[in-house]
Amino acid sequence: MEKQVKRIGVLTSGGDAPGMNAAVRAVVRAATNQGIDCVGIRRGWSGLISSDFVTLNAASVSHIINKGGTMLYTARSQEFMDAAGRDKALATCKLLGLDGIVAIGGDGTFRGALALSRQAAEHGINLRVVGIPATIDNDIGCSHYTIGFDTACNTAVECVDKLRDTMQSHERCSLVEVMGRHAGYLALYVGISVGATAVLIPEREVDFERDIVEKIRRARLAGTTHYMVIVAEGAGSAMEYSRQIHEELGIDPRVTVLGHIQRGGSPSARDRETASRMGYESVRVLREGEGNCVVAIQDGRIVDIEMEEALQMVKHFQMDRYQVLEALTNSRGPDF
Repeated sequence: MEKQVKRIGVLTSGGDAPGMNAAVRAVVRAATNQGIDCVGIRRGWSGLISSDFVTLNAASVSHIINKGGTMLYTARSQEFMDAAGRDKALATCKLLGLDGIVAIGGDGTFRGALALSRQAAEHGINLRVVGIPATIDNDIGCSHYTIGFDTACNTAVECVDKLRDTMQSHERCSLVEVMGRHAGYLALYVGISVGATAVLIPEREVDFERDIVEKIRRARLAGTTHYMVIVAEGAGSAMEYSRQIHEELGIDPRVTVLGHIQRGGSPSARDRETASRMGYESVRVLREGEGNCVVAIQDGRIVDIEMEEALQMVKHFQMDRYQVLEALTNSRGPDF
């Protein structure tokens, strides 16, 4: 007979993403609704090592669903990567009487959760963990969507739309570097949404002549005097591409690196709703005696995937979206 779940911990780890607060809120309220106590672990796995926690209830997570960032703070812990550090974390789990942990973050967060659960089992401790995918990069292999992606895209689109105004006024080329780490999901989504002249992503080897020069030339021949190039951070330096454009075409580009502004802001409706569903599901999994899994989105449905399997899954980039961009770019008239 499975041990009854009396108390769970929730933490956010790695890079913050809009919607993390909504996920924390959902975990806490779903847990308290089932008579389960909830403890917030501050500063990710580092907080579990140092016993940095706060008790949470329905009232303490009121009015956070609309807030960006994470009320529990986030950090990366080098100490937690070692067995000695995880032993300290397990000591905190025993002290607090935690039966399970909901870890909100990315692959690194899930690997830490799985390592902690395995080490707990070695010590005869029954500690189940559940991961919730939250990263603006949308690069978690097991989930078609991750919390924060939609908001980050909307933030980037808003910034590019503002740049469009001044770029049109001065008839200039603008290069905008967006985040995404080693993935081009954010860049391509934004590029299609703003009607960019070109989008550079790490999943497609950049051919400077084909992907930039020729597209700018075609746009100019079609009557356009302003150009927008979206650069994924994993596809190279926007500053370097700017230098090459100036040398090759004789135009004077302007570079904007959006940086961490994409992580902030009030989460979109999609991120709030997705985070709420995932948070609810994570508590259901623990309450029913399951665990060591990732709550993921596949084909629009919430699914639970065994964590070891989830960490081995690879997300295949949807190049059909790039083909959409290519078709719309090549047929462009005197407009973005």
